[in-house]
Amino acid sequence: MDGGNQQPIQLSRKCYPYPLLRNVHKSLPPPTTTTGAENRCVTLYTEGDFLYFHYDCDGYKDNGWGCAYRTLQTLCSWIAGKRCDTEFDTKVPSILEIQQTLVNTGDKTNDFVGSHDWIGAIEIFYALDTLYDVVCKIIHIAHHDDLKRYANVLKKYFEDFGGIIMMGGDMDAASKGIAGIHINGNQVYLLVIDPHFVGVPESVQELVERGYIRWQHTSEFVDSSFYNICLPQI
Repeated sequence: MDGGNQQPIQLSRKCYPYPLLRNVHKSLPPPTTTTGAENRCVTLYTEGDFLYFHYDCDGYKDNGWGCAYRTLQTLCSWIAGKRCDTEFDTKVPSILEIQQTLVNTGDKTNDFVGSHDWIGAIEIFYALDTLYDVVCKIIHIAHHDDLKRYANVLKKYFEDFGGIIMMGGDMDAASKGIAGIHINGNQVYLLVIDPHFVGVPESVQELVERGYIRWQHTSEFVDSSFYNICLPQI
């Protein structure tokens, strides 16, 4: 994208009303599955540290429209952690900073800043490329049944990069992070980091019990939706 003569965004230091939870995926064991002994079982997780961003977590009211921004912030915190930057709060853009970044790239017009407009995998690609010089691979999955077909692609991503993935769709417009994969025979589960939580989570266990951190079988995704997934290459 061509941002013209726009100056790069200088991320402001953030102050959150409460400590954001870290590495929420690590306390969730693999799902219980049973297959024949001849089938191999593999479970892979995001490697490195990241923070759990969710609706309203910084006091900015985005309930109902900001899930992809929150997923992006979670990805940004993982990138900052991979680069051994302990100041997660400084290196993660706010929603307004994300919007201004997309304006600067030429992808959005000025009235996008301060709007409640949704973003998707392509905008997340632009933001990560611009803010962190991190390229992403975008995969379009035409139907939820095809998720299983991409199991080996996602497995290789976790093996090679150990990253965290953004996933969004059309009929399933609820953006989410993917922080792991479990494969046992023909059974495939994805570890969902769901940013739709509202309030102050008391613990990771609360998020697990309420389903915001969960293993989700590929058959449980919305059957009428396509999905785009964004895989940061770092």
